[in-house]
Amino acid sequence: MKNLVSTAARYKYLYPLLLLLLLPYVSLRSNSQTRERVVNADQPPVAAPAEVVKVDVDLVTVDALVLQKKTARVVGHLKETDFVILEDGSKQQLTHFSQDSLPLSVVLLIDRGGCIDPYGSEVQRAANEALRRLKDTDEVAVMTYQDNVELIQEFTRDRKQIENALARVPKKDEWADHCINKAFAKAADYMVSAGNPVGRRVIIAITGITRNFDRGHGPSGKAARQSLYESGSVVCGLIPKSTVQGMENKYMRWGTKMFGVFGARTMDIKELAEETGGEVMEEKPERLDTTFATLIDHLRTRYNLAFVSSNRKHRLWVSKPAPEMD
Repeated sequence: MKNLVSTAARYKYLYPLLLLLLLPYVSLRSNSQTRERVVNADQPPVAAPAEVVKVDVDLVTVDALVLQKKTARVVGHLKETDFVILEDGSKQQLTHFSQDSLPLSVVLLIDRGGCIDPYGSEVQRAANEALRRLKDTDEVAVMTYQDNVELIQEFTRDRKQIENALARVPKKDEWADHCINKAFAKAADYMVSAGNPVGRRVIIAITGITRNFDRGHGPSGKAARQSLYESGSVVCGLIPKSTVQGMENKYMRWGTKMFGVFGARTMDIKELAEETGGEVMEEKPERLDTTFATLIDHLRTRYNLAFVSSNRKHRLWVSKPAPEMD
């Protein structure tokens, strides 16, 4: 079994006496928020101002994709008792368990820099076909990046608007760079400001280059990572394969790793996917329709789990006890 795990950000204020009362109202979204409660609000008004108590709970949400080890097929119909979550070696009590019940907020992040164009007509067609597999409650936004990041289409559930946005993606600029750090920082910030606050968040990068140096006058890769974690977004990648693309990507990965030894700052989409519980898929453009559809199906069939934690740093281990699912 392969578990792909993403850890959402936290809710931080603790108030033990009200914790159990407030748990049903705590949002499963990952960005921290404070809620005001008026103590003794049902009493007759008095001249003195009411006491305000600020309560926050560190609620950790986890997305788990369960695959059969030999066939890589999705394992469905699992129950809450099929999962075990350990934090620092201690078993955690789940407060939420669901599959395919929360709406998706998807940002398509399309690379338009460099010599290789990862977004040809075949990829555009594959994207349209795959996005039709989403539910009516799911929303999609389209962004492009090179030296800068541009929002082509804000979040919408209108499939026609999404199709039109994919047709409006600008041509690539071969003199521009692949500013991955800027792209993911902007996507994460937009996700927090505009994404569905009760849904699951996914950023899908369509690119031929999966690793690059930090570029431009933007946030560092480290800051972009932090923004991603705080947004609660899962990072996925779609790589249209070709001989030239493979050579360029191999060169970039080799160069960034070599100079990284000397302190050069870099960002790696595959590492982001691993850290957030996403996945990176590669296929030739003419067969990418099946790959894109598989990615969407994986996103839809993930299990969503949550538990209340008292730790600031979360070292998690997720498993299922049933041996026949390996």
